[in-house]
Amino acid sequence: MKRRNTAPRRPRGSEPVSVPSLTAAQASALEIYDTTLRDGAQAEDVSFSVEDKLRVAQRLDELGVHFIEGGWPGANPKDIEFFRTVKTIPFKNATIVAFGSTRKASNSVRKDKNLQELLASGTPTITLFGKSWSFQVTDALGIALAKNLELIEDSIHYLRSKDRRVFYDAEHFFDGYKANPDYALQTIRRAIAGGAERVILCDTNGGTMPWEIREICRIVKQECPVPLGIHAHNDSEMAVANSLVAVESGILQVQGTINGIGERCGNANLCSIIPNLQLKMQRPALGNKLTHLKDVSGFVTEIANLMPNKRQPYVGDAAFAHKGGVHIHAVLKNAATYEHIDPAALGNRRRILVSDYAGPSGLLEKVEAYGISLNKNHAKLQELVETLKERESQGYQFEGAEGSFELLMRKAMGSHRPSFQLLGFRVIVEKKQEHGLLLSEATVMVKVGEVVEHTAAVGAGPVNALDHALRKALEKFYPQLREVKLLDYKVRVLSADKGTESKVRVLIESGDHKDKWGTVGVSENIMEASWQALADSIEYKLLLADR
Repeated sequence: MKRRNTAPRRPRGSEPVSVPSLTAAQASALEIYDTTLRDGAQAEDVSFSVEDKLRVAQRLDELGVHFIEGGWPGANPKDIEFFRTVKTIPFKNATIVAFGSTRKASNSVRKDKNLQELLASGTPTITLFGKSWSFQVTDALGIALAKNLELIEDSIHYLRSKDRRVFYDAEHFFDGYKANPDYALQTIRRAIAGGAERVILCDTNGGTMPWEIREICRIVKQECPVPLGIHAHNDSEMAVANSLVAVESGILQVQGTINGIGERCGNANLCSIIPNLQLKMQRPALGNKLTHLKDVSGFVTEIANLMPNKRQPYVGDAAFAHKGGVHIHAVLKNAATYEHIDPAALGNRRRILVSDYAGPSGLLEKVEAYGISLNKNHAKLQELVETLKERESQGYQFEGAEGSFELLMRKAMGSHRPSFQLLGFRVIVEKKQEHGLLLSEATVMVKVGEVVEHTAAVGAGPVNALDHALRKALEKFYPQLREVKLLDYKVRVLSADKGTESKVRVLIESGDHKDKWGTVGVSENIMEASWQALADSIEYKLLLADR
């Protein structure tokens, strides 16, 4: 019986494409591949402008990321514009990568719009994805399994013939391997035959467990002559763990996003992966750039207009925050008692939270952080502890309002002189017709020195109007207030059982071009609570300006 030739068929008229070999150093060096601007941009509530993407790309380059996936040039005009503009920006560390799919079954490579857009992007490296799961081929694409293999190989071969490096994203690889290992491996073989320099194993649905990742990566590595990568999604909260296990199994390239943003539950979080690699696994990823990680995390959060996750490991504001008295006492003696690494390694810092759980030791450290030297037996210290506990029993919370706490502390110590005095305020909210506009107006009377200022302002709501009126009244005395912006406003009902008579706590985050600070107010009246927080915000800004 004649044996059937199972070697992959090459497109007619094409020549084999050689895959560059790696040196020993290259083969052991990890590659960080960031897809914040493509996969991260597909997250709910995230929309990057072209300018946003350019700014993020520059910060990623400064961080030392090796590859930055800029977008899908065939998907929308915005990504086309990004790739046109990014050519004018010099990058020191990163290579910009365009992303797209294998050709459509009905198109030739030369007539496929997606492939032509990828070439038009001008990037030296292209990441191409194709199907690895037989179920996806037959049910999503609606084509024969053999046809999909053809699409993979000749699409990659075509791009390689145009002098492009090609990384191949094996979409749904782990699901595909578990369902049909022979076919999943065939897709990889055909990608390599086409000239792919890297094969990226994708856990696209995010449902694979770490032990499965380890075993499958081990098998594929034995079969695959080119370096492998991992692209994990977080639908099972395993994306970081799966990425680390893959590296442990010999994977070279790790893909992910800053803060883990991405479709559904997100992508593998590079802000956790990178420090785990460098600090826990002794696998250099960014060299000496790790101290910039927190700044980049915060920058992406701001640009994406998302609320920061303060409890994010390594880079979150709460990652090294200590509240319990026992914890505070111990960590001030020896950081290793409750900190697994030095927060400065990530550009983060230790925070001693001020609350009714804190004792004199924690509070003393906080006081000294503000440049006030006190003996632990100082009468004012215990007085401040009692004042703090009394305030918190009333509903005040200073964990996110360190501006208000410093003012409270300085008042208790007798070292603060108010910058202005409130003589009165009035807020009017008016709606003249059922479908008419809601109008808010605030009038404020303050005294600065011996000068009385009486002014009014309108706003989008009563608090906004009060904020405008207060700053309008004070800016002539303190021009630096013009740079202050109210960044966030939160209201918490403290005693819901009392209905509209409940106390409310207002937390405000303010900022300028340099700093951010939180302030707090508590009252049965939401406007009074808002006034307390707003007034503290202004006072704290002026305190910062005097330093």
